[in-house]
Amino acid sequence: MALNPAFAVTPRIGSVALSSSADTSYTSPTNTVTVITGASSGTRIAEVVVQMTNTVASATMVRLFLNDGSSNFLFDEIAIPAATGSQSVKQTRVATIYNNLILPSSSWTLRATVHTVNAGVVTALGADL
Repeated sequence: MALNPAFAVTPRIGSVALSSSADTSYTSPTNTVTVITGASSGTRIAEVVVQMTNTVASATMVRLFLNDGSSNFLFDEIAIPAATGSQSVKQTRVATIYNNLILPSSSWTLRATVHTVNAGVVTALGADL
């Protein structure tokens, strides 16, 4: 057991619009957007929410990458179902809970891409350690 366990201290939220360019790469994405940057003491991300802001004509995938300052590493994929939003029909929203998503320092970031051209917002909810 740790003598000085790390607990979440300062709440953090990072939010970004998805790139308007599609990116199908699993290993070398070129159209990533930074959702949140870790703090020097580390940042634990408890939940990632993807809220689409337009009609999703066909199902797509939002990919989350961990970046250590030089390389992207695929962490997870969030499936986005097709949906036609309107004034009376809600746009697609998908939330994913994590118990193990940690950015160990300020050189690490969580980045996102979308497989097809779709508009949306990716939000990371967490806290600094």
